[in-house]
Amino acid sequence: MEQLPVTCRHLNKIYQQGHISIPALVDINLEIHQNDFVCLSGPSGSGKSTLLNLLSGLDTPTSGEIEVDGQRVDEMSRANLAEMRLHKIGFVFQAYNLIPVLSAQENVEFVMQLQGINRQERAKKSRTILKEVGLKGLENRRPGDLSGGQQQRVAVARAIVSGPSLLLADEPTANLDSQTAESLMQLLRTMNKEHGTTFLFSTHDKLVMDYSKRLVKLHDGRIKSDEAQA
Repeated sequence: MEQLPVTCRHLNKIYQQGHISIPALVDINLEIHQNDFVCLSGPSGSGKSTLLNLLSGLDTPTSGEIEVDGQRVDEMSRANLAEMRLHKIGFVFQAYNLIPVLSAQENVEFVMQLQGINRQERAKKSRTILKEVGLKGLENRRPGDLSGGQQQRVAVARAIVSGPSLLLADEPTANLDSQTAESLMQLLRTMNKEHGTTFLFSTHDKLVMDYSKRLVKLHDGRIKSDEAQA
């Protein structure tokens, strides 16, 4: 039986504002398969970011079950969630979230350092992945000396270098011009193919939707459609 990177069963998330209940996600049932390249789309408030936060254990569901790589995220302790995020989930944020005082290579090495990987291996892996994302020769530059597109490539390299089962990206092209965004999506498709990493994006960007292998549309916290794409 296939062990799926992500499974959601009857997932619900309700936020309370005083006496008012606001449903963010309603009865979400979703399976994401190994090597999927999936886009979550929908208007603001449709539940895209909430779903990513639940999958990563950054937020907890009101009810329902979440499995990531065969483990029940909704039942994990904080320590186990932190361990899962460190070893099994990569993140790419629209704000990049790079450490300004570290070089590109040091930013890529950071997660591996937390994982206890030795310095020589970290350096080798980080240089290799930076070359893959088109940043050879820029290893020693700090984020402030890189363009937005280059910073996002560093963020991608950092997210994928440790071989996560799942990579989550929240609006990865939001701060990029159209040409840089297309270049980034081509890169991510290549990484998906060559590394076998499962990708899940949230986006408003039609370009990202067009590059996805599968498009899941959310509306008012519900899955409106779930379709494979060419």
